[in-house]
Amino acid sequence: MNQTVYWIGIDVSKAQLDGHIRPTGAAFQVPNTEAGIAALVQRLQQLQPALVVMEATGGLETPAAAACGAAQIPVAIVNPRQVRDFAKATGKLAKTDAIDAQVLAHFANAVQPEVRPLADEESQQLAEVVARRRQLVEMLTAEKNRLGTVRGAMQQEIQAHITWLETRLEALEVRLKQSIEQSPLWLARVNLLQSVPGVGAVLSSTLLVNLPELGTLTHKQISSLVGVAPLNRDSGKKRGQRMIWGGRAQVRAALYMATLASTRHNPIIKIFYERLCEKGKLKKVALTACMHKLLIILNAIVKTGVPWQPNLVEEA
Repeated sequence: MNQTVYWIGIDVSKAQLDGHIRPTGAAFQVPNTEAGIAALVQRLQQLQPALVVMEATGGLETPAAAACGAAQIPVAIVNPRQVRDFAKATGKLAKTDAIDAQVLAHFANAVQPEVRPLADEESQQLAEVVARRRQLVEMLTAEKNRLGTVRGAMQQEIQAHITWLETRLEALEVRLKQSIEQSPLWLARVNLLQSVPGVGAVLSSTLLVNLPELGTLTHKQISSLVGVAPLNRDSGKKRGQRMIWGGRAQVRAALYMATLASTRHNPIIKIFYERLCEKGKLKKVALTACMHKLLIILNAIVKTGVPWQPNLVEEA
């Protein structure tokens, strides 16, 4: 007797969870509350699906995903952009919660993304601190840009807000440092990463939170995951310009800033950058290549557990 293999897509919103079961086509909806999530888990346990797929929605998916994980239900949290591109490729141009759930179920069946364990509570708290730090930096930048466009009382108002934001940012960085120092595993990884010239607290903490796969994948896999691997754009005899695309934007933004510093302070990256510029590469292209090289170096360092050694990097 053949047993049906079920693939489940769940569209997550603040108020509700919309589900779709493939191949039966059955749809369901439960509130995004403790009671609703409990009902969802009970339904999924009865089906014993091969995979449940949800989109990353800024944390709204975490309670449901955590409950499924605790019940030994395989769950994959995927990039919304990847799913949207899949929907366009399969002709699903309309967008509603029910349609999104159907697309996610199809995506689960066709792509079968890898199931990864959810971060524990301690890691989630660290991720929230890192995310909040990024938000404060963005607000500070915006307020400093506004400061030069106003006069009088509004200038004083904005300056007061800048001072407050800087105080909160300083306190948050102290909290971030203390959290890392209290975990021997995190501290060891951060020390490894920061042994590389140009890599500071921002990139190391971002990698710790947003790229836990670092050191476990090949250099090609990690580059593709972050979105710094140049992708071909060829058609017939035409050879298009290689471009980076997709990936984890938060990691890429932190990696970019660290690469800028590395072109001045990291001897290997500096020489590599200057050589590319001498060959006529645009500075933006050269920086992207340096981002790729720096990520590969960091991946190798975490994988081997050996701190920065310029002679080994040159040989590699």
